[in-house]
Amino acid sequence: MLRNRFIKTATYEGFYQNSFPTEALTEHHARLAIGGIGMTTVSYGAVNNVGRTHSHQMVVSKESKPYLEKLTTAVKNEGAAVSIQLTHCGFFSSNTTIKGQRPLAPSRALNLYGLLQGLGFSKAMTLADLEETGNDFARAASISKEAGFDAVEIHMGHGYLLSQFLSPSTNKRKDNYGGILENRMRFPLDVVDKVRNAVGPDFPILCKINLSDGFKGGLEIDEAITVAKYLEEAGVNALVLSGGFTSKTPFFLMRGDIPVKDMIEVEKDKIQKWALRLFGRFVIKKYEFSENFFMPLAKQLRANIKIPLVYLGGVTSTEGVSKIMSGGFDLIAVGRALIHNPDFVLKVREENHASPCDHCNKCVVEMDREGIRCVLLDQ
Repeated sequence: MLRNRFIKTATYEGFYQNSFPTEALTEHHARLAIGGIGMTTVSYGAVNNVGRTHSHQMVVSKESKPYLEKLTTAVKNEGAAVSIQLTHCGFFSSNTTIKGQRPLAPSRALNLYGLLQGLGFSKAMTLADLEETGNDFARAASISKEAGFDAVEIHMGHGYLLSQFLSPSTNKRKDNYGGILENRMRFPLDVVDKVRNAVGPDFPILCKINLSDGFKGGLEIDEAITVAKYLEEAGVNALVLSGGFTSKTPFFLMRGDIPVKDMIEVEKDKIQKWALRLFGRFVIKKYEFSENFFMPLAKQLRANIKIPLVYLGGVTSTEGVSKIMSGGFDLIAVGRALIHNPDFVLKVREENHASPCDHCNKCVVEMDREGIRCVLLDQ
């Protein structure tokens, strides 16, 4: 039972060294707990090495378990619950530790993100790959439960592996795992089933799904509603509603400014740095910010689904929170407002508060510097 309806959404923190969590990751989530959050979510727990988008990320494993146990204890000592996001990047990888093999995906695909690292094309997953990867999700979920997490969030959004299976733009398979949505759902449902068997009937499983991929030919709201119905029938405990596709529409979720200049500064690869200089402002689409920007799509899904739904997208004020609650949503996920001020939940409950976050999105860049933070606090 959560102490309130607010969840810190999974936003990649960047607090890792040699692929293991640092003390800063524990302090980050403990601070959110002090600020009154009901549950905080550790972002991007890769279920295996191939599932990392880059080599600095953590694999949820027996080796990382002691670090995670320290984190869950620190959060619970401050009165909050804690979840972990379990995921696999699919073809969207620049992970140099897998050189000699190709990233896994539903179908063969061009991977511009890893092109310069020799990872330009994905491998279409075999049935054996599907079985092994599903088992890795289950293993990671079991380790997470043992490490003290109160829930797991299976990442089915943002263009990562399970999202790639769901999206008609990236799933071109001709077997029982491609084509109509019923088939595209098969592997994500297999993962849910394996995770449920691993953690038991009473352990909470959340799934993050896209309301829309944000581009023509991708997953749209009508199919998203059907995806939600399948997951409801599969017995997941709640759905986190999101959107966007990392390799195509990365700022569909991160509405507001696109910090191209800062992205160039932190880019380590010289060729990619020049590509950003030349084409960044033209190929990365900007989406204007508005409060509660996913509400129109989220309401459509709410009208068709009975299980708890977590609203995500543009949560910035007391007034906006009231509109979300009156819209019938059970929980509220917050990202940038909490990065700016970990006490956002306390403020939004005690006064007519509006977050000073200006949606510059430079916090996205800071993930690749020394770890996520709000640059406005330096001003």
